[in-house]
Amino acid sequence: MNSLSYIHILSIAIFEKSMFESITHVIYDMDGLLLDTESINERVNSEIVQRYGQVFSSEIKMAIAGTTAINSAQTIVESLNIPLTVAEYLHEKNQLLYPLYAKARTLPGTIKLVKHLAQHSIPQAIATSSAKGNFEMKTVNHQDWLQYFETITLGDDPEIKQGKPAPDIFLLTAQRLNVKPQQCLVFEDSRSGMEAAIAASMSVVVIPDPLFDKKLFSAADLILDSMTQFNPELITNHN
Repeated sequence: MNSLSYIHILSIAIFEKSMFESITHVIYDMDGLLLDTESINERVNSEIVQRYGQVFSSEIKMAIAGTTAINSAQTIVESLNIPLTVAEYLHEKNQLLYPLYAKARTLPGTIKLVKHLAQHSIPQAIATSSAKGNFEMKTVNHQDWLQYFETITLGDDPEIKQGKPAPDIFLLTAQRLNVKPQQCLVFEDSRSGMEAAIAASMSVVVIPDPLFDKKLFSAADLILDSMTQFNPELITNHN
């Protein structure tokens, strides 16, 4: 490695470290970030729209990522002209989806990071668009690591007026953590989640689906291919 390359890498490391100097708390999305539920959703949505001669494209996948189940169904029905009401679509979807939720696996590096930050006394929380019933089905086999979170805010919480990309869920989570939004780092995988975090005045690391164009996430503080790439010392070294 020549000296110029070394200086460039060092400058990036210094920049990233200073970027998260004020961070004291961490908030995670869940679907597609902690748990691989997105592949399950994609498979089920594809099966349903194919019944009506349509294709579940990457554009549709991008449009619904990070949104509530109702908003996702509405987008699919309207965008693809599916001859169902939103309620009918959700009924078909849930019949296929619910039995699969318990099989959702954690994504690489996620639980290792959660445990590491807990060992360093970094308060952590989950802020997910999933409703309570869905959350319980998805996490039934993951109770061992849920203990590390100070609070879990769900998409159907009555105190949330608007879902992502509105900042409501992140602001409510910060309030429950008793911390200023500017001290929170959010991990997200969707554009709507990223926009919600930014609107809440929080720092955000995005780990998008490999199919998505990373340019769409240029507003994020950091874009990674996997949680395994995140250096926890960016947070723990100054706490």
